[in-house]
Amino acid sequence: MSHPTVEQLHAFHAQEREIFSKLVQKLRRPPAESLLVMATWLWFEDFGFGNIFSIITVFSDLLIVDLANEAVLCFRCLESDQPPNDVSQIPLTERFMKNDISLQIIHNHRYTAITGIKNFLTTICSRIFSDILQRVLPSSSSSFITNLRHPLIIPGFPHPTFGSINVLPNIVARDNLPNANSFLFPHGLWGWNANHVATDKERTVFLTFSRGFPVSHAEVIHLFTEIYGEDCVESVYMPEDGGNSSNDNTNCNGHQQQPLFAKMVLDSVVTVDRILSGQEKQKYKINGKHIWARKFKNNKDGLI
Repeated sequence: MSHPTVEQLHAFHAQEREIFSKLVQKLRRPPAESLLVMATWLWFEDFGFGNIFSIITVFSDLLIVDLANEAVLCFRCLESDQPPNDVSQIPLTERFMKNDISLQIIHNHRYTAITGIKNFLTTICSRIFSDILQRVLPSSSSSFITNLRHPLIIPGFPHPTFGSINVLPNIVARDNLPNANSFLFPHGLWGWNANHVATDKERTVFLTFSRGFPVSHAEVIHLFTEIYGEDCVESVYMPEDGGNSSNDNTNCNGHQQQPLFAKMVLDSVVTVDRILSGQEKQKYKINGKHIWARKFKNNKDGLI
């Protein structure tokens, strides 16, 4: 299958381009915020909320501003570990999506949403809005033409929650450079589906155990597969497994010490959200022993 041309891609996403152009050019909203608004709406569509852009396209500018402000509330609620206090802060979004949606529901799917928004930012928004961004960013000038691989500088990125976005000048795709289209449009973008496989880190939870109540590798797997399905756990790493942990599990008398933590890689980021249910930490129990689960954040958690 051949790669789509820039013109084909723009035509396929004509409604999204019209709305984004209105946000950053006519309404003069910040480019970084507008990119996140568009990625949030794209994730809504993928999450099952219908033809959002067909609905928004016919709205007045004032209504688009109000809906964009609610989209900002949506992606900002994902930045916090704490669930939102008010579950009814996006009434317009709920009304026009014709579905039960609230900040609480979005936060309950926090890690699924973050991963999905990241993907739409880097795979769709970075490509279909590049020419529009060149027109509104002050850093977009003829100097970019001297280095066609130089990405546009978008104030606000890298974002602390949604990471980086690599937007190349639109001229890269239009010039007769070798492999230019394949550089911009990787195989599979045409007919994009965001049911992607998240990275290991995005699919991982960190487990902690109570001292004096040892939990085994088998108990961890049994507990979570019993609740969330037999294929939900991809792997479990505990210090006793002799994995990459730098912790010494043997005390000064040569006896094996109880593992106090583990890293569990799951089948999907959706399972992460099911386990945490919108909370920073969840408590589970097996054979009278407690297990606390939270999102794995970085390698400082003790296991790689």
